[in-house]
Amino acid sequence: MNYLLGTDIGTSGTKTILMDTEGKLIAQNLQEYDVLTPKPLWAEQWPDVWADAALASIKNTVAESGVNPRDIRGIAVSGLYGGSGIPLDERMNPVRPCMIWMDRRADEETSWVLEKIGEEKLLEITHNGADPYYGYTKILWMKNHEPENWEKTKLFLPPNDYVIYKMTGEIAIDYSSAGNIGGIFDMNRREWSEEMMEAMGIPMSMMPQKIVESTDIVGGLKKELAMELGLWEGMPVIAGGIDCGAANIGLGVFDSGIYAAAIGTSMCAALISDKPVKGKGLIVWPYLYDAKKLSYYFAGGATAGAIVKWFRNTICQFEAEVEKAGGPKAYDVLNAEAEKLPAGSEGLVVLPYFMGERSPVWDSDAKGTILGLSLTHTKAHLYRAFLEAVAYSLRNAMEATGEYLGEYILLAGGVTKSKVWRQIFADVTGYPVVCPIYDVEANMGDVMLAGIGTGLLTYEQVKKWQVLDEKIMPDQQNHEKYNAYYGVYQSIYENLKEDMKKLSKI
Repeated sequence: MNYLLGTDIGTSGTKTILMDTEGKLIAQNLQEYDVLTPKPLWAEQWPDVWADAALASIKNTVAESGVNPRDIRGIAVSGLYGGSGIPLDERMNPVRPCMIWMDRRADEETSWVLEKIGEEKLLEITHNGADPYYGYTKILWMKNHEPENWEKTKLFLPPNDYVIYKMTGEIAIDYSSAGNIGGIFDMNRREWSEEMMEAMGIPMSMMPQKIVESTDIVGGLKKELAMELGLWEGMPVIAGGIDCGAANIGLGVFDSGIYAAAIGTSMCAALISDKPVKGKGLIVWPYLYDAKKLSYYFAGGATAGAIVKWFRNTICQFEAEVEKAGGPKAYDVLNAEAEKLPAGSEGLVVLPYFMGERSPVWDSDAKGTILGLSLTHTKAHLYRAFLEAVAYSLRNAMEATGEYLGEYILLAGGVTKSKVWRQIFADVTGYPVVCPIYDVEANMGDVMLAGIGTGLLTYEQVKKWQVLDEKIMPDQQNHEKYNAYYGVYQSIYENLKEDMKKLSKI
């Protein structure tokens, strides 16, 4: 039997899994760590924390599996969106911590780009706009505010590509990671944009010149690391890519026209398409499979499951205590009560912007809002309204594509455990919802990419690994009712966004 490894470098931990080539999970290991937040709106991590965690998780997974290392035929590595990428000096040592995706410090740089280059030009070349979220604005921040570090920096590498360099000694960047940096990658040509880099004063030499598919073998595992990890010298290391894309691969998404939403703490929702999508406010980068043809049109809610967890922890302490004492789970109790209530929670609408909002709203000042409270409302009404808020957010993300090419929504993540929430997603969007039977993470996508990259598997084979549940059809009466509530959801933000900005300044 042959086996494959998949390692995903996350914001709060790195996980490795080992699977056989029939899709059976053999072993796994998670290494956890923290994000550095030295100032408000800052979020960064030292890259060797990622590298050490990745190597430890691989070593422990191999050891726990008990399989013959010679039968482990390859590994793919995915990672969080590393924002600026890791600034490295001429000896490939980190110059400073990496500014990750949630870092919001580059406001002035964003304004400068919009003024000097213009959003129209950015969209024409890069298909992405300007925001502190993007890596290129973070790079400009470093250039403007840390000239000594800028002088030392010779290269920027994303997290997964840095770990792959540590494993193989080879420097490369996958298409998804390159495109996700934003305003310096030409999405039309699938290469670095000399025009944009020159306009921003970012030297071409600071970007990896070897751009690879996520299924490409970047190099072989170095001898000294192979001995340390319990593997073999030269074992293929496959490029991988951005973690949310790898999670889509894990869902079996290899074709154009599929809309997939992974909803956990936050929301990652994207349309995979081989046709240009004239969307608004989307994040766009090459997909992890067939990167020169397929694009990932992404909208991401900053909070999704996080607001429901907040509600349970803050408002439902009684239910949580009962659960701790051995009683029914708090979520099960809340879901049962919410299921009894009508669509729209009898006049309640919640905005889920508890941590500002990412694509397609792009507003750091957006606030969580509850509208419509009366003395007749109960805890159950509020809970259902919170579930509906995340569904409204997904509908907003879908509509931002400007068109929709699929016949259903592929829904994954913790939300799939709630029957009432799945139905709410179908009713609010008006589309059938299909969920995977098994929990899926980026690691499974990494294993699939490793299998395709080594030639041990074809995409036809790995697509069969994912078994989907029956479609959940929308209730048309509820959908019509939700159309009216969704209109209110949209107008609340438009009417309050200036007040939200004032509140932030206060």
